Amino acid sequence: MGPTASGKTALAIDLCQHFDTEVISVDSALVYKGMDIGTAKPDAQERALAPHRLIDIVDPAQSYSMADFRRDALAHIEQLHNQGKVPLLVGGTMMYFKGLLEGLSPLPEADADIRAALEAEAKEHGWPALHQQLQQVDPQAAAKINANDSQRINRALEVYRISGKSMTELQQTKAQSLGFPVHQFAIAPSDRRVLHQRIEKRFQIMLEQGFENEVLSLYNRKDLHPDLPSIRCVGYRQMWDYIAGEIDYDEMVFRGVAATRQLAKRQLTWLRGWQNLTWLESGDQENLQRIVSSLS
Repeated sequence: MGPTASGKTALAIDLCQHFDTEVISVDSALVYKGMDIGTAKPDAQERALAPHRLIDIVDPAQSYSMADFRRDALAHIEQLHNQGKVPLLVGGTMMYFKGLLEGLSPLPEADADIRAALEAEAKEHGWPALHQQLQQVDPQAAAKINANDSQRINRALEVYRISGKSMTELQQTKAQSLGFPVHQFAIAPSDRRVLHQRIEKRFQIMLEQGFENEVLSLYNRKDLHPDLPSIRCVGYRQMWDYIAGEIDYDEMVFRGVAATRQLAKRQLTWLRGWQNLTWLESGDQENLQRIVSSLS
């Protein structure tokens, strides 16, 4: 694990070479096809050295949930185990790691008919009235949700009407956690300034590699928009706004770098509270040996 631009891919390649295994990507941006430069997706040469799974698997118009990731990751873990290989999970999407390791709450899938019925009720009586309904069936959830938060009220009532159980009750029942011994490592520079420099340098390299043209291709499809998870990815939203004429080039660069720094900050916050984690220093030539030694 590690923040963006910390050197995860380079270390992963070394590990794959040493252990003769493959990478299972734990990254919510690498799943999208046609989004290569802005996600720093491993190139063909890197993938030849370290085969990567769970990249390029969905179109940017589609969504890919944590539940989707857990299902797919577990299938690939089993495949690699059956080949006698130790799966190597690499990425910076901490919610994916958490969901994989701890399991997910068994919440039901969305039901379009029930959602439409709730929308109709809200149109007639207002969302505060539906919030009062929620207070009757799930007071704990209602206490955390604003009386006008239509999206969360709708989902909480939808869950109750589908399952007959409150969202609070279902969330307290986790799916089975990962049933394997797991060795967890995080890589990052100990000096935050070094990470900021790496982020800025990588953003400039992305621009030189043709990041603008990559996002322009997505923009010209006309079926994508800024509210999609794919276009909300760090860097893509800022470049999209530039192409749309909403900001100038310098502002795009500034916002893109700033957004990437904020992402790294959130990732590090997650990692600082992570249990059973061994820290590695970005760029340290002894990282591979440290991991190998810790596993023996």
